[in-house]
Amino acid sequence: MRKYLLAVWLTTCISSVTLTSRVFAADQTQSEPPKVTLYGAGSLRGSLSEVADTFTQEYGINVNREFGPSGSLRERLENGEKTDVFASADIGNPLKLYQLRLSGPVVNFTSNPLYAIASPRVSLTTDNLLDQFLNPNVKLGIAQPVRDPLGDYAIEIFRKADQIKPGSFELLDAKAVRFTGPLPPERNSPGGSIVYYLEEAQQADIYPVYYTSALSALELSPNLQVVELPDNLAVKADYGLTVLKNASPNGTKLAEYILSPAGQRILAKYGFSSPSSTRSTSVGESHNLGGIILAVGIALILKKTSASSKKRKLQKAVTCCHYKRIFNNS
Repeated sequence: MRKYLLAVWLTTCISSVTLTSRVFAADQTQSEPPKVTLYGAGSLRGSLSEVADTFTQEYGINVNREFGPSGSLRERLENGEKTDVFASADIGNPLKLYQLRLSGPVVNFTSNPLYAIASPRVSLTTDNLLDQFLNPNVKLGIAQPVRDPLGDYAIEIFRKADQIKPGSFELLDAKAVRFTGPLPPERNSPGGSIVYYLEEAQQADIYPVYYTSALSALELSPNLQVVELPDNLAVKADYGLTVLKNASPNGTKLAEYILSPAGQRILAKYGFSSPSSTRSTSVGESHNLGGIILAVGIALILKKTSASSKKRKLQKAVTCCHYKRIFNNS
């Protein structure tokens, strides 16, 4: 009899513990704050991190984020990785996801012109930029094409150079060093990578980069030279935003926040331009017309302020570099 009662007691205890564990787990799941996942281009690391933090403060929704080359992130999404929002440094990569029916329409949410950044070892100006690119004694570095849109934009510059000086494309494409491989942890940022390639590893003397990344690099190393591309070589990166299929409702909310005036102000603070007026509509049939209209409105609002803000930032950075050189030489 005692054995029977002991068995009943043990069974009751185990059932009670199991039930309690299930209730506790359910309560824990219910108490976990909502979250959303964002994959973004490496050049957006600083700006979208601030956007995500502000979004969390306002809505109480945590944002898991990962930044890297847009082409690599797109491949991972094609291979089954899950995210809610994809912010790319180009239109092409998110467009591929849309064409594969893995995401919704693509919206151009910001733009970023390319500049040339050079080490002090080279004298670089807008006027002599193409000659220095072609100079066999000057090492030219670019990001890896296809994997990183920044590399594709560099190839676009080479094609424009070929229109100016026939044969330039072949020469530039052959001499350009493709940057690959992991970065030191302390240099895993847009500005940090530039400093590493140009100054620490000295893999290149000149590097075509995003304007925003050039600003970040100048903060780390004011001796670097930042030069605007001449009009006949100018290239501007249009950034694309898309919400993945089966994304949580919070994914749409985050995408709308990036497009909102609050999100756009943060992007502008980091040096990004307003979306191109001709690219601010979505690709494909949209399920969120309001967001697209909002993007167009933002483009009109920021059109005047963006250019003047950009000039002020670059002039301030260059002036600081100039005075530092004078101080060092005195």
